[in-house]
Amino acid sequence: MSDKQNRPSPFKLHTRSTECAARCGEVQTMHGTFRTPIFMPVGTQATVKAVTPENLVELGAEIILANTYHLYLRPGHELIRELGGLHHFMNWDRPILTDSGGFQIFSLRELAKITEEGAAFKSHLDGSLLFLSPEDAVEVQEALGSDIMMCLDTCIPYPADRTETLAATELTSRWAKRSRAAQHETGQLLFGIVQGSMYPDLRSLAVDQLLEIGFDGYALGGLSVGEPHELMMDITEHTAKLLPQDYPIYLMGVGTPENLVESVYRGVDMFDCVMPTRNARNGMLFTSRGRVVIKNSQYSTDPRPPDENCGCYTCRNYSRAYLRHLYMSREILAYHLNTIHNLYYFVGLMRSMRQAIENDSFLQFKKDFYEMRQEPE
Repeated sequence: MSDKQNRPSPFKLHTRSTECAARCGEVQTMHGTFRTPIFMPVGTQATVKAVTPENLVELGAEIILANTYHLYLRPGHELIRELGGLHHFMNWDRPILTDSGGFQIFSLRELAKITEEGAAFKSHLDGSLLFLSPEDAVEVQEALGSDIMMCLDTCIPYPADRTETLAATELTSRWAKRSRAAQHETGQLLFGIVQGSMYPDLRSLAVDQLLEIGFDGYALGGLSVGEPHELMMDITEHTAKLLPQDYPIYLMGVGTPENLVESVYRGVDMFDCVMPTRNARNGMLFTSRGRVVIKNSQYSTDPRPPDENCGCYTCRNYSRAYLRHLYMSREILAYHLNTIHNLYYFVGLMRSMRQAIENDSFLQFKKDFYEMRQEPE
C-alpha cells in the first residue's frame, strides 16, 4: 500500500445522530477548516455569480466550488498559477473545491469523444479541439491550487443500460487510479468519484475499486441527472453506507432544500448545486415556507421581506414589492439581492442541520422543516 493510501483522513467526526445516519464534523484543508454538513456555493468561473467574496463571507460560506473545465479554457490554469493561484486570483482565502470537468464534458457530450486515454472535445467557446486526460485534470487543479481536487470521471445519462454503465464505471475507476498516481505532494486533497448510475451492485463495485486505491474523500457522482427523487435517495443511501465513515462523503450537484435534508439524513456531508444562484437570477427565492416566485404579480404591493424568518441582508432591508420591481425592470441589483438571499438560506439550512445533529434532534428538525413548508407564505 502506498503512502498516499496510508495518509490520515482530513475528516474529524464530532457528533453522530442516534436517530439516523446524519453526522457533524469538520474537514481540514490548506486554507482552513470547514464544518459539515456543508453547502458549497458554485463559482464555476472563479466567481459566484452576482455576489462578491465579501458577500460570501458575510452570509457564512465556508467553502466554494470552481470548475476545472471552464478555467482550463479561460483564462487558462497557467495564467492563474502565474498570478498566485486561484485563491489570490479571486480574492478568496477560504477553502476551494474544484470539480474535475467530467460533468461539463458529460453536458457537452455531443462535442466530446471519450476514450481510454481521456476526453477529446471541442471548446464550447471557439470550437477548438482540446484533450483532457485524468493526469491533465490533476495537473490543471494543482496549478489552480484548490484545496480539494476531484478525479476526472465519466458521467452517463439516465436511463443507461447495464453494459454502458459497467463500462463507464470501470473506466472511471481506471482514471481514478491514474489520477492518484499523477498527484504531487502539494497538500491538496484528492477525492474519488463513485459512479454506477442506478445499479446498486455497480455502485458497490465502484466503491470497492476506489477504496483499493485510497482517497482523501469520496463523492457520489452521476445523480440528479433526471432520475426520480426516490431512486436518487435510494442510491445515495446504499452508497453512503458502503463508504468509510471516517472520510468525508460528497454528493455532487445536489440539490433542492428537500434533497439536502434527505441526504444529510442518509449520512452525506458535502453538497454543491447551481440552484440557489441560478434560481435567484430567474426570480425564484427559497424561503422557510417554500419557494417565492418574485416576478408574480401578487408581490407587486407586498411590503414584507422575502422570508420573515430570515436575517440576510436582503430580508433586513428590502420588500418583496421592491424586489419584484427590480426583477421586472431587469435591474442588475435584482440578481445581486436575490442571490444573497438564496445563498444565505442554503448556508443557514446547513447550519440548522448541524445544530439539530449536535442536539440529537434531527428527526424533529426534519418534521418541522416539512411542516413549515406546508404553511401559507
